[in-house]
Amino acid sequence: MSWRSSAIIASVCAGLAALALAGCGFQPLYGGSTAGGARLSEVMAGIEITPIPGRVGQKLRNELIFANTGGGAAAQTRYKLDIVIRESITDQLVQITGDATGQVYQLDAAFKLIDLSNNAVIYQGKAISRAPYNRFQEVFANVRARYDAENRAARTVSESIKTQVAAHLSRAA
Repeated sequence: MSWRSSAIIASVCAGLAALALAGCGFQPLYGGSTAGGARLSEVMAGIEITPIPGRVGQKLRNELIFANTGGGAAAQTRYKLDIVIRESITDQLVQITGDATGQVYQLDAAFKLIDLSNNAVIYQGKAISRAPYNRFQEVFANVRARYDAENRAARTVSESIKTQVAAHLSRAA
């Protein structure tokens, strides 16, 4: 059997597998429309994210706004997302002298999605991220390493929140 006939058989099998999966009810999260008929991207763009205090809170809010709107204009507001964050630092790699050479920044976020038509909480969830970083002798290097860890954690938490809210709205909206 030649390589061409093997390629044809493989492509036919892949086509049959795709047809079999088409009827199983699997739908991509961001593909098509929600249960209510609206496009999920339009529904997500209509979420107002309330201000979150602090530098990390602002970073998290900006990440979510950009993820929901793609940098474009926001749609008509249908939902409000309230987020409360808690930050903590854990020392790692403690030396005999008591100095820590590494730390882990943890960002915990609890959120509520509120339907503005009736002011009811329609979904609640949590997101957590941990970002390790090294400590150095130089003060600026420590500050920069901590900021980078905070930014990484905010980005990860925003992705988690967006995915959870999108999954809920794709079924419910």
